[in-house]
Amino acid sequence: MNNRILCVGDLHIPFVRKGYYEFCKDIYKKYKCNQVMFMGDVVDFHSVSFHLHNPELPNALDEYKLSLEMLKQWSGTFPKARVCIGNHCSRIVRLAQTVNIPSQLLRSYREIWDTPNWDWQWNFMVDGVYYSHGISTGALHPAYNEMRKRALSVVIGHNHSAAGLKYLVNPERRMFGLDTGCGIDDRQMAFAYNQFNGIRSVISAAVIINGTPYLEVMPMGKGEGYEDSKFTKGGYNGKRK
Repeated sequence: MNNRILCVGDLHIPFVRKGYYEFCKDIYKKYKCNQVMFMGDVVDFHSVSFHLHNPELPNALDEYKLSLEMLKQWSGTFPKARVCIGNHCSRIVRLAQTVNIPSQLLRSYREIWDTPNWDWQWNFMVDGVYYSHGISTGALHPAYNEMRKRALSVVIGHNHSAAGLKYLVNPERRMFGLDTGCGIDDRQMAFAYNQFNGIRSVISAAVIINGTPYLEVMPMGKGEGYEDSKFTKGGYNGKRK
């Protein structure tokens, strides 16, 4: 057994934080990872939603083309990966269901995003650890709460402002709940709904080595290794004023 898994937080492509791609590559190398797990919401699909569409952001076709192009960077670096399907990833399917279109008439996630060697599933089990996006989780310690429900060690994304590792030990076993944080740029207009919230997203990723968890927060403050000024490329550049 030598499963060294990089867990990439929610990307919400094209609204990714500058430097997060480089950060994840560096973490993969630092821990000598041999597998990658995307924790869900790889794409945002802001324009394809049950909610109002911001008129200053790209329409559905333009967002798809932009996201597809940006995703090539990730799939090129990590050609084989597991993906926990997130609530944003599945917007197309959920909207199709509202007009009675069955999933059999839709393209697969692999086809839509040109990722033939990415395994898109709702959840995965590796070394007794449960991985999922974390849909319907929340509160102060989402992964820890999910761990208690399932009586399993749990790794989830979804909750952007939650990043942390919390253990529970009983006479029978040691379990953990790990919230991976995310890789989004809070300043993008797609996240304007959260602009008055004093709590911001934690930009981080995780590594699970043979069932043992590690959390890495991206140092992106002024003068730190991954501050914006060090990167010319990043997510969509339509930031809030």
